[in-house]
Amino acid sequence: MASIEATVRGAGIFGLACAFEMARRGARVRVIDTHGLAAGASGGVVGALAPHAPERWDAAKEAQLESLLAAPAFWAAVEGVSGRSPGYARLGRLQPIPEGGEDRAEARAAEAAERWRGQAEWRLIGVAEAGDWAPASPTGRLVFDTLSARIAPAAACAALAEAISRLGGEVILGEDAAEVGPVLHATGPAGLAALSEATGRVIGAAQKGQAARLGLDRRGLPQLYAGGLHIVPHADGSVAVGSTSERDFADPRSTDHQLDDVIAAARAACPALADAPVLERWAGLRPRSRSRRAIFGRFPGREGHFVANGGFKIGFGMAPLAARLMADLILDGRDAIPAPLRLEAMHVSRA
Repeated sequence: MASIEATVRGAGIFGLACAFEMARRGARVRVIDTHGLAAGASGGVVGALAPHAPERWDAAKEAQLESLLAAPAFWAAVEGVSGRSPGYARLGRLQPIPEGGEDRAEARAAEAAERWRGQAEWRLIGVAEAGDWAPASPTGRLVFDTLSARIAPAAACAALAEAISRLGGEVILGEDAAEVGPVLHATGPAGLAALSEATGRVIGAAQKGQAARLGLDRRGLPQLYAGGLHIVPHADGSVAVGSTSERDFADPRSTDHQLDDVIAAARAACPALADAPVLERWAGLRPRSRSRRAIFGRFPGREGHFVANGGFKIGFGMAPLAARLMADLILDGRDAIPAPLRLEAMHVSRA
């Protein structure tokens, strides 16, 4: 029997992850992106893979947990096929505990013990245990969760593209090409606009983010989350900080004073960054669905077409699950998409 052919439009994290999963199941996959590899938010610098707080548990949080737990095996497979490192490491995360917040932190620790299947912890530690790599904490205590991980976004996309090619797939960049077989649309903000037009309902929109890389070698240490910012040490000896969340913007790729504020806030939250030079400033658009959740399913009114979109700030964390769900649906006709992540769940507001 001839192998199944499939097309993926979009060489960002969702498109590439789904294409890789389909390719390793034996499909002949063609990835098409007229803008290039990781040309949107997937080419960013932060790479924080962090869980939701383990409270008010629901199906969406359960789905994210499943994806984060699947990540080590998924990224090991990508590296094994491609021969390239995606920069993945599950090193945990430190967060300061605000005044009056210790009881809540303890309650979350108990919830994590119940919900995280014994495969990760959320525990309280003293600032001294983190050495000089600790965010300022008014209580002198921190939350340390062992579920959070980091990844190098551009390197991860390059590794996925190489793996797809080595599995016999095509990755066509910078030009258009004919579609073969079923088509998965993983086209970020443009895809959300197309879905909104097709359904007559607001599905989502672009949101700008700005982030930076600083020159400080803290590889092997946990990421930090303080003051609403991610501070992420990477294997290349840099630390990424970000990001802004901007609904109103003129230039999607320019950086400005808002990034200066992010860098200043990161230095204030983590004194070890005080003298670290700025190596790179980045800005780009992220696909934000109305619910802020990723969305998957069949493209409304287009037989044989499918959607994976809305990665927003958690696209890399959701990639292993996205890959499995969409490969199941496209190749096997098996629809196991959790209710909160279904595209139909976005049909809640008319455009």
